[in-house]
Amino acid sequence: MIHLRGAKALRIAAVAATTGLAILAGATGAAADTVVKWLHLETDPNYVAVWRKIADQYEAKHPGTKIEMQFLANEAFKAKLPTLLQSKDAPDFFFSWGGGVLKQQQQTGALLDLTSAMNAKDGAWLKSYNQAAIKGLTFDGKISAVPYKLGTVSFFYNKALFAKAGVDASSIKTWDDYLAAVKKIKAAGIAPIAGGGGEKWPIHFYWSYLVMRDGGQQVFNDAKNGKGNGFNDPAIIKAGEQLAELGKLEPFQPGYLGTTWPQALGVFGDGKAAMILGFENTVANQRTNSGDGKGLADDNIGRFAFPAVTGGAGLPTDTLGGLNGWAVTKKAPPEALDFLAYLTNAENERTMAQAGMIIPVAVGAEDGVKGPLMHEAADQLAHSTWHQNFFDQDLGPSVGRVVNDVAVGIVSGQISPKDGAQQVQDAFEQDQL
Repeated sequence: MIHLRGAKALRIAAVAATTGLAILAGATGAAADTVVKWLHLETDPNYVAVWRKIADQYEAKHPGTKIEMQFLANEAFKAKLPTLLQSKDAPDFFFSWGGGVLKQQQQTGALLDLTSAMNAKDGAWLKSYNQAAIKGLTFDGKISAVPYKLGTVSFFYNKALFAKAGVDASSIKTWDDYLAAVKKIKAAGIAPIAGGGGEKWPIHFYWSYLVMRDGGQQVFNDAKNGKGNGFNDPAIIKAGEQLAELGKLEPFQPGYLGTTWPQALGVFGDGKAAMILGFENTVANQRTNSGDGKGLADDNIGRFAFPAVTGGAGLPTDTLGGLNGWAVTKKAPPEALDFLAYLTNAENERTMAQAGMIIPVAVGAEDGVKGPLMHEAADQLAHSTWHQNFFDQDLGPSVGRVVNDVAVGIVSGQISPKDGAQQVQDAFEQDQL
């Protein structure tokens, strides 16, 4: 049941509102504005400006509704959200990475079940999205978030630094090729990789991808479902050994263990490291976080997929990345759903794609994707043989935290690959109790 505030209870067009296909109508008069609280963690001011313009357009069409944007930095967001969701200051909707974290939030009763709202009016709202995105945000038959974007993690590199080191990115096809490139770049006096070890999760991309390449989907699915050897599977231990091998090369910039993700993007954008393993919008984000606000020129940045592992069960076309959405809290008014349907409609998702923000999930918005590297990411996703959500999100907060700790511990030589696998398995078993 959707909670209605004050005079807004007079709005009996709730069904139309929840489909997002009709402008809310009803008694506004002298009633106080309905404020929809939107919690996000976007640091790029250009992206926030795009959102604000969309929100302003919505407000102009819906007198009496105000969209209030609230920001928390990534780590603060993760730390404070569980408490915030149980308080009177809970947002009406907030950014979600999906996976086990979202499922847990649903199970605590903090979220609005969106199933009936999205299926209203013959499912028009539901059908407006890529159905794989809907499926990925559905748990136990309940839609837990409104789809927002798809994404994939890949390597971005500084073409000038690669040329200086004599490295041809197109020749990096296997993990051995990658390690050889790292050695060659370092020999040229260049830091090979910009690393964000201070927040830990950026390092887990390496461990996750190696697990995927070594074990394939079956090994990972068995592990997270408590089958076979779990996270002690030989393929997972091997992934840790390969990550340790990378760590022994000391491939990151000095002080990487204390570097945040925005700072790592700045290291790459300032030309102080040859590459970074990052999100599909890395080109824009390196610019924002660079010292001069300009960063590397677009044509000086290349991209390549995480390499294959020789003899591994995983495919080079398997991808790791996000399926992001907007989760709605139980207290949210109908206006929150109506705005979300508007925010993520094809026109606005096209606008966001044109700004380089997203790979859209709204049907018909695909033509908005601009820029060659974003096109590459979209094409890679279109041909993905297995798209896996971030491990730290998919496995839930408790296990995910250990995954991040273990990834940093292995690459820095503080934890052995075998002990790391056991720690993840122990956390998984504890989480099942």
